Amino acid sequence: MSRLNNNSLSQLPKDVALPKYDRVHLVPGIVHLGIGAFHRAHQAFYTEAVLNQFGGDWGIIGSSLRSPSVRDQLVPQDCLYTLVERSGDGEKLQIIGAVTDTLVGPENPAALVATMAQPNIKIVSLTVTEKGYCHDPASGNLNENHPDIIHDLQHLDKPVSAIGFIVAALKQRFEKNQKAFTALSCDNLPNNGEVLEKVVLQFAQKISPALASWIKSNATFPSTMIDRIVPATTDDDRRDIEARLSINGEPVRDEGMVVCEPFSQWVVEDKFADGRPAWEKVGVLLVDDVRVFEKIKLRLLNGAHSTMAYTGYLSGFQYISEVMEQPAFVNLVKTYMAREAGETISAPAGFDIEAYKQQLRDRFSNKALKHRTWQIAMDGSQKLPQRLLETLREQLAGNGNIDILCLGVAAWIRYVSGVDEQGNAIEVSDPLAKELRASCDANQGNPAGMVKAVVEIQKVFGSDLINEARFVATTTQWLERFYSKGVFNSIKDAFQ
Repeated sequence: MSRLNNNSLSQLPKDVALPKYDRVHLVPGIVHLGIGAFHRAHQAFYTEAVLNQFGGDWGIIGSSLRSPSVRDQLVPQDCLYTLVERSGDGEKLQIIGAVTDTLVGPENPAALVATMAQPNIKIVSLTVTEKGYCHDPASGNLNENHPDIIHDLQHLDKPVSAIGFIVAALKQRFEKNQKAFTALSCDNLPNNGEVLEKVVLQFAQKISPALASWIKSNATFPSTMIDRIVPATTDDDRRDIEARLSINGEPVRDEGMVVCEPFSQWVVEDKFADGRPAWEKVGVLLVDDVRVFEKIKLRLLNGAHSTMAYTGYLSGFQYISEVMEQPAFVNLVKTYMAREAGETISAPAGFDIEAYKQQLRDRFSNKALKHRTWQIAMDGSQKLPQRLLETLREQLAGNGNIDILCLGVAAWIRYVSGVDEQGNAIEVSDPLAKELRASCDANQGNPAGMVKAVVEIQKVFGSDLINEARFVATTTQWLERFYSKGVFNSIKDAFQ
């Protein structure tokens, strides 16, 4: 069995779309931090479209800040990979060639910093998840007690955090009197560009006030809204594609392939320090302000996704599409979109918000995508503030509906307790997992005490929500129901 590589491209089946540009002479213009599946299915997908239609020096050097796994997948196959768009109508395969190399930060931090500092790199983009910003989600400030930040402030020559890498590279440019790059956040954070700029400047200020001032005046931090459902790739996915890529009957192995839905959206604030690809010509919406699009997506899609992930997992469902086969859960999602989240959203002119809600429900129901509830449930302490709690605060201020928002919070608390309804351990992947589990364990058998202890964690809930009696009481009522009836029966009773 052979691996996907440059030499095999011309021999692949005719229904597999191939790069239309000369990869050999492709000059990199982007470094991407966190080259996971989402980046390969989203930002690299759009950049590939630009290269195919218009060319340009916009190759992508990917980097991993933790594991060498993606590098080990991509480099042996010349950084090529298959993008598989999967729906009920079948599959569409495209070979993406925009990635020219993949580095591993921990193996050689100085090499990654030096690459980011090269003048031909115009953009440093990020998909490092919410926790990768090393910030306090409740306040948005840099978490100066974060182990990675403590390390990077003392050892900026060998950083480990995305923030450290960005500041280290900008510092080299500052010292050489070169142009700054654009730092482009592509993570699910409200005002993600502002969040990134804030933590970068706070970090840089501790290194050098002059450096911080130069970054503020020269670098740019556009905000973005990103949207595409990208499940984790499985070995079954890789085996399925081997036959589709076969050459003369011999299967071709693609270790770096990614699976996604056909739908994709990217809205970008158009402020770049030193140029950008012509993304607007391939479907990207370049705007002056992304906030209205970001708010719609975070509250309707991400808020519903998280709520389904926790309630669905606890009800025994492995995939989101299975959750959407249950009438009660469909009604839960419809009610949440119409009421709690919907009441806080004003759609821009010409935007059909009801059609968008239906489109989201259709996307959630895509059985061809094996999007695991456990995957969406990861890092809830970093996700809840923007997905549910901001909406909750608006509803509390206006005396609006909060019932399903509280249900979502209660389901998350039940999930992070670490034990499911059958008494089995839940593998909770969250930077605050130990603290959350300790708060739950200290109040076993006492849902009211459990809610109080968790909501007092200011890194997630701030200092205000513990004093909101309606929120605490409603969340407690849901948690009591979950423990007495089970999550599935509680949802069924309320929304059937």
